[in-house]
Amino acid sequence: MTSDPAGTLDRNKLFTARLHAVRVRPYLATALFALHVVESRRVPTMAVDPHWRCYVSPTFVARTPVEELAGAWVHEVSHLLRDHHGRGDRVARERGLTGPGERLRMNIAADCEINDDVFGDGLARPEGVVEPGSLLLPEGQLMEDYLRQFRLGPRTQHLAWLDCGSGADGLAREWDLGPDGGHALSRQERDAVRFRVAEGITGRPGNVPRGWQRWAEQAFHPPQPWRELLGAAVRSAVSASGVGEDYTYGRPSRRSAGVPGVILPALRRRPPRVCVVIDTSGSVSDAELGSALLEVAAISRAVGGRRDLVTVLPCDAAAQVVRPLCRAEDIPLVGGGGTDLRAGFARALRDRPCPDVIVVLTDGQTPWPASRPSSRVVVGLFPRASRWDENDPDYVADSPPAWARVVTIGSAPTAR
Repeated sequence: MTSDPAGTLDRNKLFTARLHAVRVRPYLATALFALHVVESRRVPTMAVDPHWRCYVSPTFVARTPVEELAGAWVHEVSHLLRDHHGRGDRVARERGLTGPGERLRMNIAADCEINDDVFGDGLARPEGVVEPGSLLLPEGQLMEDYLRQFRLGPRTQHLAWLDCGSGADGLAREWDLGPDGGHALSRQERDAVRFRVAEGITGRPGNVPRGWQRWAEQAFHPPQPWRELLGAAVRSAVSASGVGEDYTYGRPSRRSAGVPGVILPALRRRPPRVCVVIDTSGSVSDAELGSALLEVAAISRAVGGRRDLVTVLPCDAAAQVVRPLCRAEDIPLVGGGGTDLRAGFARALRDRPCPDVIVVLTDGQTPWPASRPSSRVVVGLFPRASRWDENDPDYVADSPPAWARVVTIGSAPTAR
C-alpha cells in the first residue's frame, strides 16, 4: 500500500497500522478507536490535540512502514491518556515556563516518559526515537521529573522538528480545530475513554508494562492534596456567615436609638470553636488513628493555632470524654467496639458553649444523625473499597449526609 506523497492521505494504510497497534496493545483499543483522524500537511508526522483529534501528514504515512505507523498511533494516544496537555499547562504555570522552546522541552520530556513503554513486543522502534537514554537520563520517570534534568542544547538539536501537537504540551497549534471544531470529544467522553482503558489494564496487569500499570492505578485513584482540601473545608466552615457570632449587652446595638426605653444587644464575632469527633471503632486501623491525630494538629492550625478552641471526642458506639487539645499525641483514643457516631454528635452538641464546627474523622461505616445539627459539619472519610458488617452480610452503611462537607483522606481523595 503506497501513496503519492503529494496526494491524499492513504487511510487504508493508516487504519491497517491502527489495527496492528490494537492487536499488540489490546488494552489501548478503546483509546485508539476514539481518535478522529484529520489530514494535515502542516504537521511533521502525527500530532494530537486535547479533544482527541489526530492530525496526520500524508507524506509521513506514505514513507513510513505499517509497523512503525502502529508505534506512532500508540505514541500519540499515550500523550492523551496520560494528560500531558493538562500536566504541561500546570507545569508552565507553576514554574513560569513560557515560549516555544520550553514547550519543546515539555514535548521531549513527555516522549521520554512514554517511549520506554511503547516499542518492542510487536511495535518497531523507529530510528532516532526520543528515549531517556539518548539524553543520558534514567528510565521510568515522569515528564515533570525529566523537565528538571535537561535543557535544550547539543544533545537535543536533532529534535527541533519534534511536534506531537497541543495534546503533548498544552500549547495550541495553528492547525488545531479547537473545542468547537468537528469530532471533538467532550470532557465526559474523554474521561470515559480513560476509565475504560484503566479498567482493562487493571483487569490483566500481568500483560502490561509497569508504566501503564502505574498510570491505571492513578487514573482510578487520582492523587489530590487531600490535607489541603480538609484544611480548606475547615477554614471555610469556621469563617462562614453566622459561625462564631453571638449577642452581647456589653455594647448596645445602634438600633436601640430607634426603640426608646429598650436596650438591644449588639452582634459580636467571637473565635469559632471546633469539636473533632474521632471514630475509634474496630473498623478503623491504628495507622488511620495515627493519621487522625495528625489531622487534629492541622485543624488547630486552620483556626489560627488556638488549641483552646479545639476539643477532641473519641467515639465508637458510645461517646468518650471530651478533651481539650494540648498536644495531639497525648490524646488517648479509646474504643474498638462497634460504630455509632450519632452518640458522638449528641455528646458534642451538649457542650457549652456549643461547638460552631464539628469535624468527624471516620471510615463512614456508621449511622448518621437523622437531622442536620446546629453546628456545621466537615467529614474526613477514610476510604473503603466496600462497607460491610460481619453480623449482617447484606448491610450497607449510609453515605455521609448531604449537609456535611466531605473530604476523602488518603489514597483515593475526593471532595464534595
